Amino acid sequence: MALDFTAIDFETANSSSASACAVGLARVRDGHVVASAGWLIKPPPGHDAFFELNTGIHGIRAEDVAHAATWVEQLADLQAFVGDDVLVAHNAGFDMGVLRRACEATDASCPPYRYACSLQVSRKTYDLASYRLPLVAAAAGFLDFAHHDAAADALACAHIMIDAAGRAGAGDILELAMLLGVRVPQLPVSDPVAAPSAVS
Repeated sequence: MALDFTAIDFETANSSSASACAVGLARVRDGHVVASAGWLIKPPPGHDAFFELNTGIHGIRAEDVAHAATWVEQLADLQAFVGDDVLVAHNAGFDMGVLRRACEATDASCPPYRYACSLQVSRKTYDLASYRLPLVAAAAGFLDFAHHDAAADALACAHIMIDAAGRAGAGDILELAMLLGVRVPQLPVSDPVAAPSAVS
């Protein structure tokens, strides 16, 4: 067994889950971060307005993504980085929602990744007043990172899972989930052509 996974973090332009404007990724092999990446994304049409609330959080503006790759253009790079890894995100429901909704908005096939949530893991691992990413990362020994920079957040998430696995004595993500009693669900396989008829 090996502690191999990819941590992921999305930033969004507005309240739409499809409005991905940045992604950060951190690849872990045998319990060590071996690669990280991050890039801006032009949100899908109809989901591309930048709200002041969101910009105030991450600092990304419409002009910053004017020449960035679109969701569909960058999806192959994202998949190439992740490969067959289990994805990990802090509050994974949000990030998996971005992945799904952005694919739906662009008629792209959503990769059926398995995923784990470092927020759920942290609540079973640390005794903290708050489980916001910076505080959990600090408890894991990862300090002073640029919160809401997607690449930095993904790296922080990776270090949380590495530390949690070490504390639990887990050799991989599935064992960690089993020991802590958290789920590792899988994104449903999407068929963009059939998607419209699936609406109830």
